[in-house]
Amino acid sequence: MDSNLPVPLPEHGSCFVCGTENPKGMGLTWYRTHHTAGGTLIFADFQFTLSEQGPPGYTHGGASAAVLDEAMGAVVWLAGMPVVLANMNLNYSLPVPLGVTLRVEAWLERVEGKKAYGHSHILLPDGRKAIDAQGLYVQAPELFQQAFYS
Repeated sequence: MDSNLPVPLPEHGSCFVCGTENPKGMGLTWYRTHHTAGGTLIFADFQFTLSEQGPPGYTHGGASAAVLDEAMGAVVWLAGMPVVLANMNLNYSLPVPLGVTLRVEAWLERVEGKKAYGHSHILLPDGRKAIDAQGLYVQAPELFQQAFYS
């Protein structure tokens, strides 16, 4: 089997971004592959819908932030750290239209003790970066009864 082929990650129940049991969820499917700089990259191809609208025809900033947070959190979980978001910085460069196929990518930048730093972005269909995010995640195993990504 080719180790460069994307591998789907398990979804987790009622998660707003990637759970199949949430009737109001977005239903993203994450895939794992290798980052060009080494390490793991996760990604999902998806579309925002009217449910995530902010300005007419465009995505609400909070909906895109939720996707970026979930992507970074998932890649940190893959590294074996049950975490929650402590801080996220976002740079909105371009508006994100509804109803087009987008790609979100995330990777782990570094781990420092119980802290993990992730990076993610949302790419438009033409490959331009619409939103860039950096996140600080802290371990919080007491909040989780099971590991979603293992």
